[in-house]
Amino acid sequence: MDKKTIWDLGRDSVEVFRSKEKMPLVVVLDNVRSLNNIGSVFRTSDAFLVEKIMLCGITACPPSAEIHKTALGAEDSVAWEYYENTVDCVRALQAQGYTVCALEQVKESIALQDFTALPSGRYALVAGHEVHGVSQEVVDAADCCIEIPQCGTKHSLNVSVSVALGIWHFFNALYLCR
Repeated sequence: MDKKTIWDLGRDSVEVFRSKEKMPLVVVLDNVRSLNNIGSVFRTSDAFLVEKIMLCGITACPPSAEIHKTALGAEDSVAWEYYENTVDCVRALQAQGYTVCALEQVKESIALQDFTALPSGRYALVAGHEVHGVSQEVVDAADCCIEIPQCGTKHSLNVSVSVALGIWHFFNALYLCR
């Protein structure tokens, strides 16, 4: 088998990407501190047609050389907004009709594979700080909490990996299966 070349992939320009219909999913980053993680979320969001990224609290915003290092230009293609307070962001999204799903380990969480995203729905996926996770006040404000089941000795995944798994779950339900 021959690997595909960049020309075989037929990638869109930033302008074409921006004009495409997006998946009805917004990613919310609640105080994510690593610029590499932020860049990775931008890149994954570009790959799977995420509508927008909400950068909240201490989460850095583009332009940034460190974000660009992992985003590889996706910070220019994916729409984003900044909110000083994540709860304010969550409330604004809920007022716009989004179901807000915190990606967090809580006692009444729904396992990712058991969460059914309805094709007619609009969703926001909240991911949190690398050490502290999604803040309790954001968990309290969310409509539900989704947890990624794990079987190893560690109790968490890197935030950008968790977001990628969550985005893929929504992409499979809201985009591939339509």
